[in-house]
Amino acid sequence: MKTSEVQQIKEKVVEQIAFLKNEITLLQEKIEPISPDCSLGDLTRFEMMHEQEIFLRSLESAHQRLAKLQHLLPTIDTNANYGFCAECGDKIPFQRLLLLLETRYCIHCAS
Repeated sequence: MKTSEVQQIKEKVVEQIAFLKNEITLLQEKIEPISPDCSLGDLTRFEMMHEQEIFLRSLESAHQRLAKLQHLLPTIDTNANYGFCAECGDKIPFQRLLLLLETRYCIHCAS
């Protein structure tokens, strides 16, 4: 991978880490306990609890992705396998890496 491509990926990882940290903060606010008598118009407590469960799953997903990106950032320069498919060993296209920074598989092996 070219030095400029590595730099672009590192910048994108830093950007995504900052975004995820902000997203986690917002999601944590949305999973606060719901009081038993709370309702907003037609929105029942049950519906609010269901929505809260969705936020909780999103929060877990954001935490997992943040951990992967934080692990990836310091190893991009030193990991000789980064950018190569873990299944077939082919080079992962640069555009795919930009979209899925932590991907370990090429399009063919991922499907």
